[in-house]
Amino acid sequence: MNEQATPTAPMPSPKTLRRILICVTGLSPQIVTETLFALSVSQTPRWVPDEIRLITTQRGADNARLTLLSDNPGWFHRLCRDWQLPPIAFDASHIEVLQDAHGQPLEDIRDDQDNQRAADGIADLVRRMTEDEHTEIHASIAGGRKTMGFFMGYAMSLWGRPQDRLSHVLVSAPFESRPEFFYPTPKPHVIPARAPGQDPLDAGTAKVWLGDIPFVRLRGLLPTSITQQNSGFAQAVAAANQALDQIDLEIDIAQSCVRVNQQSIALPPMQMGLISLLAWRCQQQLPPLTAPLKDINDPEWKTLAHHALRQAMGEMHVPDKLDARLSDDKPIGDTFIQQLSKMEKTLRDSGALPLSGLIERTNIGTRSRQQGYSLNLQAERVRITKP
Repeated sequence: MNEQATPTAPMPSPKTLRRILICVTGLSPQIVTETLFALSVSQTPRWVPDEIRLITTQRGADNARLTLLSDNPGWFHRLCRDWQLPPIAFDASHIEVLQDAHGQPLEDIRDDQDNQRAADGIADLVRRMTEDEHTEIHASIAGGRKTMGFFMGYAMSLWGRPQDRLSHVLVSAPFESRPEFFYPTPKPHVIPARAPGQDPLDAGTAKVWLGDIPFVRLRGLLPTSITQQNSGFAQAVAAANQALDQIDLEIDIAQSCVRVNQQSIALPPMQMGLISLLAWRCQQQLPPLTAPLKDINDPEWKTLAHHALRQAMGEMHVPDKLDARLSDDKPIGDTFIQQLSKMEKTLRDSGALPLSGLIERTNIGTRSRQQGYSLNLQAERVRITKP
């Protein structure tokens, strides 16, 4: 008798997230049942998926349908019956077949182009499954070619959320090398010897467990265009790398745009003026710019800002609306904060900003001006291009 667990139904636990198990497989669909057993039966607390998603090649899909989902042997259905698992959505429609460059099912991964298609397919599946904030993903890297497992792990790093997990299933010897083994059975189940030197085995004595794999979650660094669209694996990796790198900032006064690592981003005139102001102060290595007063006119701040803008942009290129606001007698504090926030959002949504962000806030320590603003850059990385 297997000592890992007894065939009793898992205790229901309160949960609001839909649980999805994602597996990548090659020609060994056993990793699906092995992982399902480890999650739903042997581990404590048990984690029973509501749904299983499998991504594989055409040959892998055929193997999975014949061995897991058929009436006989139907190892997925057997496992659910043997261990009295609740209903789990898993049929042929839950198996996704990787496609080649022509949109045809990928039979195997044989070259760099196939590798890229596998990377894109796996990444797209993970991205789609994590779009819904009401889901909880458990992904396995145990199956398929080694590159497929790598792509699954990297896709989870790119799109995984705090509630998502990644693992590798481990099977005790000698069961790991026997293709007839699918999961530990609650009662003795003989696996016959098929080759010289092999011994018959009892599947009920096998041990299966999960190796939990911690991973770095980079989702928060990716722009919206990457997280919500099928942008491709390589493009998502490039976006993450760019977000982690140091940036160079150019303020192009003539074109009314900024360039972050040579990526051009258009800004409205007032926001263009504000970033030019901060860029000039960064070049001059001046202390953080204190925020203007909110509720009363702050002529001292306006005079300082006006002077800096003329130096940064040239007197003829200070935006008219900003020039007018710096010359009137109305409070400018709220406008400053609002426009600064809008500018940050535009830059952040572009995907060009690094992990550390661009604008740094500092507590100044005075009673009326608590926040100071500066660019989180070294002076030599900032350039202002005038007409």
